[in-house]
Amino acid sequence: MECGFELAGVARAEPLPEAGWYLEWVRRGMAGAMDYLADHRADLRRDPRSLLPSARSIICVGKLYNTAYPYSTEFTAPGRAWISRYGWGRDYHTVMRKGLRLLVRKLQKATAAGFDWRIAVDSAPLLERALARRAGLGWIGKNSCLIHQNGGSWFFLAELLVSLEIEPDAPPEDRCGSCTRCIDACPTGALVPTGLEGGPAFCVDSRRCVSYLTIELREEADPGLSQAAGRHLFGCDICQDVCPWNRKAGVTEDIAFQPRHFAPAAEWLESMSEPGFRAAFEGTPVRRAGWGGFRRNRAAVLEHFGRGRRS
Repeated sequence: MECGFELAGVARAEPLPEAGWYLEWVRRGMAGAMDYLADHRADLRRDPRSLLPSARSIICVGKLYNTAYPYSTEFTAPGRAWISRYGWGRDYHTVMRKGLRLLVRKLQKATAAGFDWRIAVDSAPLLERALARRAGLGWIGKNSCLIHQNGGSWFFLAELLVSLEIEPDAPPEDRCGSCTRCIDACPTGALVPTGLEGGPAFCVDSRRCVSYLTIELREEADPGLSQAAGRHLFGCDICQDVCPWNRKAGVTEDIAFQPRHFAPAAEWLESMSEPGFRAAFEGTPVRRAGWGGFRRNRAAVLEHFGRGRRS
């Protein structure tokens, strides 16, 4: 908590059985055009020690990014586009790394012997949610998000691999039960059954996911899927917005995650130039879409609002 994290737990640094399910997901083409998930790095996810051979423990952390602003399913203001909650404030990679570096320094002061360590925030070839589950941070829901019983799913995840031997935590019980609200609410039908015996019952088919279509995809999306995305300019939160476990989710007061541009107006988007885009979203996750992806998404959103299709 002193390092800025609301959740923390420990998992063993060992081969993960979940890697088999992940590789099957890749084999089925569900990674779409995200080659970094399907190339040689896919196999590296079998064992976290591929990142740090001397690793014996993995400290998994979660940082709350939910704010007091409404969910997308509750926001009805006309002519306003939607940006995924995680993209509202500062880039979480920077914030998470800063907190983990502080944790390293605290561990070094508390440990007589030196130890090897490596920080991983999102971009490393790790099965982050599988590790977070094993560390007791939550279970993995039908929407593939990690869900904490008391805190919900609005958490950024990161890891600190260490050569220290630390007593591991245990995974919690899956509490999604028979609920299918996330599946029923997904506008593009991206949450699909896996048919995997002993594995997760549902997974995300990225090729149909609004977040993938508006962030990772560099080409034009299928017109039908693009139309179904509606006013979503960057990312999508619907499967989390409707989750019952997020009804009483905590709210962060961290200034880093307060919205810089909440639900931008169509008029503002329509008049935006490339320099304007770079200035408006500098230092935020929205820059990941690039000017080309942003223009494509803007055109679809403006068309949704009946303002014509603009490149």
